[in-house]
Amino acid sequence: MNIFFGGILSQDVADTITEVISDNVEVVSWDVLMQYLQDSLPTVLDFLVKLIIAIIVLLVGRRIIRFVRKCLRRFMDKSNLDTGLKQFFDKFVYVALHFVLILAVLGRFGITASSVIAIIGSAGLSIGLALQGTLSNFAGGVLILLLRPFKVGDYIREDTSGNEGRVQEIQLFYTKLVTLDNKVVIVPNANLTSSSLTNMTNQDRRRVDIKVGISYNADIREAKRVIEAVLSAEEKRLEDEPYKIYVDELADSSVMIGTMVWVPTEDYYEVKWRLTENIKYALDENHIEIPFPQVTVTYADTKEKS
Repeated sequence: MNIFFGGILSQDVADTITEVISDNVEVVSWDVLMQYLQDSLPTVLDFLVKLIIAIIVLLVGRRIIRFVRKCLRRFMDKSNLDTGLKQFFDKFVYVALHFVLILAVLGRFGITASSVIAIIGSAGLSIGLALQGTLSNFAGGVLILLLRPFKVGDYIREDTSGNEGRVQEIQLFYTKLVTLDNKVVIVPNANLTSSSLTNMTNQDRRRVDIKVGISYNADIREAKRVIEAVLSAEEKRLEDEPYKIYVDELADSSVMIGTMVWVPTEDYYEVKWRLTENIKYALDENHIEIPFPQVTVTYADTKEKS
């Protein structure tokens, strides 16, 4: 019998292999392909029908979701619900309805809701650990709406990280703040419920505190009189709340004069900036010195006498 020798097949072996391949190709080629297509056609058609129905369900479902949300918004606009509560409910309905829609689409392919729930249940621990932060943010959003430490429109500061701004939107998992210079800050709801925060606009009035240092050589009574004239001339000052002018501290290089004046919350920063400027002008006009740190440098003569 001829065998492989020197890396070249003998002619007999090559002819045998060619004959076997030719016979198999003739058997497999056309008849087998047609039979396979005939057998697979019902399955392919069934899948295409399910796919078309799933696409129709998806498109119709999205239109229904938009209609339901529109009706819900109209209903909430007519009610006296808080703006943050409206935003939260709107997002919750959006997510819940889309989850139902996904289950309906999967159902077209034979995947039932019980199967999805069983899969989620079997992987509950892993999913719970993976979504721990997300779930805590969702729980934080619910607590914010129930306890209402702030609402949309309030100006708040997160004391832990120092993030602050006016509340623009309360979402399912985070709260959106807009700063004074119009930057958007996204804060997770869990951070706002697990740490302290300051609501600067919860009350309708705020106290402006300004401290200014005067020279030890200046007359304290004259300085207080000048500052009092500035405070009494402030048009945004609440007249039903008395203002105060006092000596706050005897510092190293100055006498610190403190002032307290009550203003409407929405005018706080405007009044604070204006009073600070006007007090400086008034003290300068009355020749009352505002000291500042100074350093005196003395040069010693180090030359040796000859």
